[in-house]
Amino acid sequence: MDIKKNIFILTGAGISKESGIQTFREKDGLWDNHRIEDVCTVDAFLRDPTFVNNFYNLRRKKLKDTKIKPNAAHINLAILENYWKGDFVLVTQNIDNLHEQAGSKKLLHMHGSLDKAYCMNCLDKIDLNFDLSINYQCKKCKKKGDVRVDVVWFGEQPKYLDLIYEYLEKTDIFLSIGTSNNVYPAAGFIDFLGNQQKKVELVEFNIEKTNKSSLFEKSILGPASITVEKFVRKIVSY
Repeated sequence: MDIKKNIFILTGAGISKESGIQTFREKDGLWDNHRIEDVCTVDAFLRDPTFVNNFYNLRRKKLKDTKIKPNAAHINLAILENYWKGDFVLVTQNIDNLHEQAGSKKLLHMHGSLDKAYCMNCLDKIDLNFDLSINYQCKKCKKKGDVRVDVVWFGEQPKYLDLIYEYLEKTDIFLSIGTSNNVYPAAGFIDFLGNQQKKVELVEFNIEKTNKSSLFEKSILGPASITVEKFVRKIVSY
């Protein structure tokens, strides 16, 4: 693999699941035993902000559990980034900070992050390293109760899409890791690349075949902590 080419890496829930993080289960409409309507919408926040705040406070606290740590897939993607000579971008659908903990720098959280928040009134952004409550007063506009976790909820547009598609337009190598490629707009990235005039090398890493596996040149099955490390070791000598 030519490390001077431009590489785009997309990661999903599968990579974090191996680190012990509860994944969102679209098929049964539950996330960590909560209905998505109760924790993943603006209406839910407006209806019961304390409930929603507490849900995300707990998700963030779980990241501090010593058992929750980056696995070999996270670590090896950070190693690959440091080694890569061409353009490199890692786009994650996950809202945890495991990629950061592993050392990734060129990273975009398209669904937001548990350690960020913003004010719905004035849009001021803050680092979230404390429990959020309706008593928290925005430092900029001084309003209380309008600051929410900076996570993309249902009905909201994912972040950085313009920038992401700029990267996709110049991508030579696309790696999809731990994602079903069923949820849009991320599921559309592979379609976009397939319609490009230039040849793009497409590689999928997943625990099982997906609905879009046939669109990839290579589909590597197995735990990401094993398959990604093996893949990176073939490129990087360490």
